[in-house]
Amino acid sequence: MSAEGQKGKKRGKSQYLGDAKRHKGSKQLEVGMQGILITCNMNERKCVGEAYSLLNEYGEVLYGAEKLGEKDDLASGNEEEEDDDDMEAALKKEVDQIRTSTEKNLRRFQSMESGANNVVFIRTLNVDPEKLVHYILKDLYTTKKKKTRVILRMLPVTGTCKAFPDDLKKYAEAFFQPWFKAPNKGTFQIVYKSRNNNHMNRDEVIKDLAGIVGSLNPENKVDLSNPEYTIVVEIIKSVCCLSVVKDYTLFRKYNLQEVVKATKEEKPQQPANDDKQKAQEQTQEEPVSDANA
Repeated sequence: MSAEGQKGKKRGKSQYLGDAKRHKGSKQLEVGMQGILITCNMNERKCVGEAYSLLNEYGEVLYGAEKLGEKDDLASGNEEEEDDDDMEAALKKEVDQIRTSTEKNLRRFQSMESGANNVVFIRTLNVDPEKLVHYILKDLYTTKKKKTRVILRMLPVTGTCKAFPDDLKKYAEAFFQPWFKAPNKGTFQIVYKSRNNNHMNRDEVIKDLAGIVGSLNPENKVDLSNPEYTIVVEIIKSVCCLSVVKDYTLFRKYNLQEVVKATKEEKPQQPANDDKQKAQEQTQEEPVSDANA
């Protein structure tokens, strides 16, 4: 084989390995992502299909039809000016254009490896996960139409940080402010679940987070029977997923199978007229922590 052929072969192998690494890295739940954590019943592939169908259906209602970025603006039109660039500069330019193209064409919903069995993570882009999931559950609760078979729970993830005590405490101090920092206030409970992680202690996490909420405003109080907010803590391996949700018990711990069976005697929270858009929740809530999947 010629030297040129050998060179092409080596480049092909290198390029393949590079693509594989990028693909693997882009498909993992990572710190900094927002999205939706979904538990399922032993069939993750079908769960992903159901999730895409459901999220796209309701996503279009809330956010309109998805529009992918056009690639006609990727090139700057300066090809002639950069004819004299050396090989390194030309390669850097190509890589930058590919990166820009990828960013522009990220989908609204993208499945990621969660790091736990029977758990799927759908990364969201330009979507409020809590608003979308609550909208879905409210519609299912109202219509009683069963739209999924293998999806069990659907939990919004509006914040992520490293799953270490110091990282979580530092992150939570800023994350909780929109709900709990004075003059904002509310009653709350904390539900906790950990998977494939052995360096976070459930009781310590709950104590730390409750302390942070109390420090933001002393009028924030734990309420085990009728809280306004539920703080959801989902830890998977080295990533901690956080969200603050409403109607957690009314919507049966955000379980899509159970919410369609619920009676209509209770009503979801309705936004108030104040800046925080708080609501009265007509439900009975569970204890401070929840270790159920």
